[in-house]
Amino acid sequence: MTIADWWVVAAYLLSTLAVGLWLSRRARGGMVDFFVGGRALPWWLAGTSMAATTFSVDAPLYVSGLIARRGIAGNWEWWSFGISHVLLIYLFARMWRRAEVVTDVEMTELRYGGRPAAVLRASRAFLFAVPINCIGIGFAMLAMRKVVEALGLLPNVPEGVPGDERLWAVVILSVFVLVYASLAGLWGVVATDFFQFFLALVGALLVAGFALVDIGGVAELKRGLAAAGRADALEMVPRPGSESLPFGTFLAYLGIQWWAFRRSDGGGEFVQRLLACRTERDAERAAWWFVWLHYVIRAWPWVLVGLVAVVVLPDLTDPDLGYPLLMLRYLPAGLLGLVVASLVAAFMSTVSTQINWGASYLTNDLYARFVNPGASGRQLVAWGRLASALIVSLAALAAFFADDIAALFRFMIAIGTGPGAVLILRWFWWRVNAWAELAAMVAGFGIALASYLPAFGDMEFGTRLTITAFGSTAVWLPVMLLTRPESDATLEAFYRRVRPAGPGWAEVRARVGDDAPLVSLGRTLLRAVAATALLFGVMFTVGGVFLLEGTVLAVSAAVAVVGGLGLVLLRRPAPTYGGGA
Repeated sequence: MTIADWWVVAAYLLSTLAVGLWLSRRARGGMVDFFVGGRALPWWLAGTSMAATTFSVDAPLYVSGLIARRGIAGNWEWWSFGISHVLLIYLFARMWRRAEVVTDVEMTELRYGGRPAAVLRASRAFLFAVPINCIGIGFAMLAMRKVVEALGLLPNVPEGVPGDERLWAVVILSVFVLVYASLAGLWGVVATDFFQFFLALVGALLVAGFALVDIGGVAELKRGLAAAGRADALEMVPRPGSESLPFGTFLAYLGIQWWAFRRSDGGGEFVQRLLACRTERDAERAAWWFVWLHYVIRAWPWVLVGLVAVVVLPDLTDPDLGYPLLMLRYLPAGLLGLVVASLVAAFMSTVSTQINWGASYLTNDLYARFVNPGASGRQLVAWGRLASALIVSLAALAAFFADDIAALFRFMIAIGTGPGAVLILRWFWWRVNAWAELAAMVAGFGIALASYLPAFGDMEFGTRLTITAFGSTAVWLPVMLLTRPESDATLEAFYRRVRPAGPGWAEVRARVGDDAPLVSLGRTLLRAVAATALLFGVMFTVGGVFLLEGTVLAVSAAVAVVGGLGLVLLRRPAPTYGGGA
């Protein structure tokens, strides 16, 4: 890092703080202003912020590590969530916006009633805001710590001061992000997210471009992989018997993970952005924009850098470091500072979002609901800032004690697997009750943790997902059938506000006198299938172009065309119908 590099990084950090200070006035009105931006976000800003949230500093390091261990096909660990994200567009985005809650956890007491709903809301708020969210933030801090170590930027710890340089690097980063995230609320987070996303994307393109030019282009990259015995790293779909990615795990990604995970209907910070949109239509557009940015626009620069690292740095003991080490190897002064700033941007966009989102749970769903229901707007904002500090402190501990980014990512997926099916069904079947969701959450969390006990050995990840998903189903389904359904008043109030489609609400629809649902569930599902084909077809078409893979290009383009035609045909207005088909 030269003086020019440091000036670039400093300019970025100062401008970010300036934006936070400028927007702080928007966060003073109360919880709706602080946590959902006064419900005034335009769709393009909300969608970009959703993409920036998932584009943390850990993402390029995580992808580099995945490719070193499992090749391109290893990315199905996160590509599989594309299915649930397409469903978010067509099934859930508009319903979430119609719910007009502050957090997705608050919707618990809209959908369910009585003490079970209150217990579920409090349990989810604490579980997701503290242990799960803090581990997630620690995940990003771990990656930032690795970048700092790889670039030789660890602070010097004075003699006699407790802790080592790794701990203090995390502490310094934590304090900076806390100040930034607590100043302006959601508006400050999403406004800077917009610039952070594109800065981070430019950084990834620069690293990929310089690395490819140095080794002689894509053709030389492929020859280098073959010479190293890693030609299989180019496979985008694993074959049965693959040693790098067990086929059973791949099938679990495609067949289980996306619907069993705790974010199967959106969840968390994504829902926060949808709730902050101006209209239902804007919420749907925001979800579409996020999906294209997340899967099509930014995935392949990381993949290219990961493949170059396999050839240029074959003996790395920590494959996660491939990305920052290639930065050091190839980028000239000034550009290195720009890419370091892009990683800081990616880190801040994700962590600030998770801080604000976690604080929304502690404030709206615990403090305002159970501790001080009469709190003023000023008190709630102050509590939100205090909650932010608590979350950052706990996350710093997770970052200090963790080491493997990919392992931590899989652990997060494992402990969040189980309640996904219930979260989907509660929108489309009146019989799902609070006890079922509570049982699914607790059972999934407990089974996943138990699967890491030494008695189970080194279990394949696909097996762990399968046991957790179906084990939790074996718990929540009988619990639902053995407990009372929600009251008619609760179900009718939920239906009137959210207007869910499908035959699962036929009885309630008849009671409230609504013969024409807003959408046809069957037609909507067909549109989601066509959109999934379009998304993955375009994504792999781009991959085929980048990697000069003619067969992949031809097949993927054909899939994309079929999916696109399907969407065009299904855009024609459906006839009005009754009964909720």
